[in-house]
This record gives sequence, structure tokens and C-alpha cells, in this order.
Amino acid sequence: MSLAEKKCKPCEAGTPPLDEQQENELIEQLKGWHLNRQGKHKISKTFEFPGFLDAVRFVVELGHVAEAEGHHPDIHVYYNKVVVDLWTHKIGGLSENDFVMAAKADQINLAAARP
Repeated sequence: MSLAEKKCKPCEAGTPPLDEQQENELIEQLKGWHLNRQGKHKISKTFEFPGFLDAVRFVVELGHVAEAEGHHPDIHVYYNKVVVDLWTHKIGGLSENDFVMAAKADQINLAAARP
């Protein structure tokens, strides 16, 4: 099953974050996402759009998906780009949920790019 087909699972406090080997295995399944291991481990990606309204449409759709999954990214909106940061706040690092949401964000972007 691909990451995009999975559902985010509730994460309990005290659950350990992924180790670096697990992070490496999961990040390889994503395109264009960057793993940041400085401080709290996070994954990030910059999505580029033709203009502001396209960026906002992406943010709105990502918001709907995040709410349905119960896993909410940090979203930074600029004129023609959106930066998405993911990590699991409750455990202070990365969980599989972050990679699932990243894959779902990529699907939104691909759908938005279709004519």
C-alpha cells in the first residue's frame, strides 16, 4: 500500500518518534520533500504555483485533507508558493503520519496541476 493510500493513525503521547533509518526509508518514497534533522526532525516541501489564487486553492484543499486525517501541517503561504512543514508535535519528531500527509499533499498538487 502506498503512503497516499494510508490513513493517519492517532498518536499517543509517549510514542517514540521514528529513528533515522525509518525516516530514510519513508523519505525515499516521496519526491521533493526534504528531511531536516536540526532540532526536531521535520519534513518540508515548497510547492510552486502560477499565482496567488492557485496557491490559496492548494492550501484550502490541503486544509480539508488535514482535517479529515486529523494531522495538521504548518503551512506558509507566499504569492506563488506554499511551504509545508510536517512533524508530529505530540511526540516531538516524525511519525509515519507525517509521510502519509506529505504523500496526500503531493496528490493535491498533482490534481491542481491537471488541465
